Amino acid sequence: MDFSLKVNHKKNETNINLDLKDRDQQFKYIARMRELFIKKGDSVISVDGKKKELIGNFKNVGAIYCREAEHVNVYDFPSDAEGKGNPYGIYDIIADTGTVFVGTSYDTPSFAVESIASRIW
Repeated sequence: MDFSLKVNHKKNETNINLDLKDRDQQFKYIARMRELFIKKGDSVISVDGKKKELIGNFKNVGAIYCREAEHVNVYDFPSDAEGKGNPYGIYDIIADTGTVFVGTSYDTPSFAVESIASRIW
């Protein structure tokens, strides 16, 4: 019957009213503002929030050199977690340094503001 295993493909677009030249203008404006701030000696940062992760004895991607594999929970039930970690990264473009903050707050915008404010720029 010609069935075979398939995966979804992102092909359907919505809101196609976007004018790409306007998008390019936005990035050019951001680049001009970044250069202006740098010339004035003001801070320029890039921020990025990452996926919330369960805290506890759960399987993670990656590997470590050791004599024996660590035993972890078979299932990643949120009810088995000690909490959720919310990673938030801040990169200082001028100093070429980055910082990652990990909080347990569910209020991500407040956490972002507190993370930025806690850095001494």
